[in-house]
Amino acid sequence: MISVIMLTYNREALVSRAIESILTQTCRDFEFVIVDNGSADKSGEIADAYAAKDPRVRVIHRERGNIGAGRNTGLDAARGEYVTFIDDDDWAEPDFLEFLLTLLEENGADVAICGAADKAFDEKKLMGPEEALIELMWRKKYNMAFPTKLFRRELMETLRFPEEGSYDDIALMYRLLASAKRVAWHGLPKYTFYRHEGNNSAWTTNHQLLNAATLDEYLYAYRTRTEWLSGLFPASAPAFRYFEWSFMISMVEKVTRLGIPGCEAQMAAMKSELSGHREDFLNAPEILDFEREWMEEYL
Repeated sequence: MISVIMLTYNREALVSRAIESILTQTCRDFEFVIVDNGSADKSGEIADAYAAKDPRVRVIHRERGNIGAGRNTGLDAARGEYVTFIDDDDWAEPDFLEFLLTLLEENGADVAICGAADKAFDEKKLMGPEEALIELMWRKKYNMAFPTKLFRRELMETLRFPEEGSYDDIALMYRLLASAKRVAWHGLPKYTFYRHEGNNSAWTTNHQLLNAATLDEYLYAYRTRTEWLSGLFPASAPAFRYFEWSFMISMVEKVTRLGIPGCEAQMAAMKSELSGHREDFLNAPEILDFEREWMEEYL
């Protein structure tokens, strides 16, 4: 019924917790595809040991690649009607799969989303793609991360993760939600993101880790997203532009306040874009008070 895909790389101290959180699920009809992404430690061996004991576990060993390439390897091997992802340093609640599957099937949805320990709400919502995308961009109830979400496999048959860069979620998640007819969300926490300095996205909670390469990748992804979604949903184009500008002003504030070095070219580009669309941004109905203050202070 469900293919659970997990990429692991050098997580020997954490990967057993992630694996066991899936093997003890109340929903038993799943396969667990673990992709060892060229680990130099015992992560792959640990996964192999679980596979030897449980036939639902399949381990694929591959040469080191980016996260997207590893996840594509898992997708190519997956046989389930539905697909979900977990990360090797996180863990799922025992009813994680059952909860998402029930949410998806009862609502006739293409995507089901649950809450996480850091984003928990006892609320429900059934959304069309446009509304689901706007909610995604606010990042208050759910975010770009692939864990916490269950997809009908058909959505992913033609869409694949980018095999270059470090942040595959920002490049693909919006395209998947845009392809869905219905998205069901219930914010009860069924998953825990373990935050630590080794996270691929650690910079989002420790902004001292921000650098020029990360900014370049995010700015390119956000611009691509704005253009693609504006063509698909023209009525929401002003909102999509707002969210891109919102990201820019937040980065201008952080780079300036923290004195992050090496981002001069990115800062100049963001300030030019924000200055060129100053009135549109300041008059956007979505703009927040602190964003107005930052525009006055930094531009």
